[in-house]
Amino acid sequence: MRYKISGFEPYFEDEICNLYLGDTFELLKKCPKESVDAIFADPPYFLSNDGITCKGGKMVSVNKGNWDKIASAEEKHKFNRRWIKACKRVLKPNGSIWISGTLHNIYSIGMALEQEGFKIINNITWQKTNPPPNLACRCFTHSTETVLWAQKNEKKARHVFNYELMKEQNGGKQMKDVWTGSLTKKSEKKEGQHPTQKPLYLLERIVLASTNEGDIVLDPFCGSSTTGVACKLNNRKYVGFDNNLEYIELSKRRIEGS
Repeated sequence: MRYKISGFEPYFEDEICNLYLGDTFELLKKCPKESVDAIFADPPYFLSNDGITCKGGKMVSVNKGNWDKIASAEEKHKFNRRWIKACKRVLKPNGSIWISGTLHNIYSIGMALEQEGFKIINNITWQKTNPPPNLACRCFTHSTETVLWAQKNEKKARHVFNYELMKEQNGGKQMKDVWTGSLTKKSEKKEGQHPTQKPLYLLERIVLASTNEGDIVLDPFCGSSTTGVACKLNNRKYVGFDNNLEYIELSKRRIEGS
């Protein structure tokens, strides 16, 4: 599958996937207008604040890297509006966008979506069954993340929602906006580690709910490309961007092995 971006060659491609190594903003700028059916974005949460958390029973730093740090709330919101605006240009009129986050960034994300002309469809709460314990013991344990689902705020826009399939997967009942499940399994990290890797079941549900077979799904902060694996397993096409060679290589290995 060749998703053509002017001035860029894919780092990797196969029958369903194109991976691009480069700056997300530069890549989005050169993407064809209204060329993708859906977007899933797992942008920086900006939670790297020198705090601590628990991982594997050990106390570790919450810092993910310089890409997860920001100077101020104003800079954070400016960043979010910029990439969301760029994504809107690339999204088809009937397409939809999913964005994950926590309290560190999700309120800015929600405001940025509305400011850039999106209508929020759902506020999904992902409830983790095995979150890391709260070592500070000065607040409730952080056990959820939010995924916002939005469409272009246009009168004729009609997003895809495979309602019957979601109902079938939920035992014949309407699926609610609280999704419960575990953190990413070790078996999904056999090709390497990524600090913010999402579990496959979460991305498969998103892909199946809001796209049809053959649709193109874009992930502008692809990391380890769980989105790409979900697309390959469910006959969707995938375009992933990342500016980190290590993560693009990890994405390539995961997609080839799926």
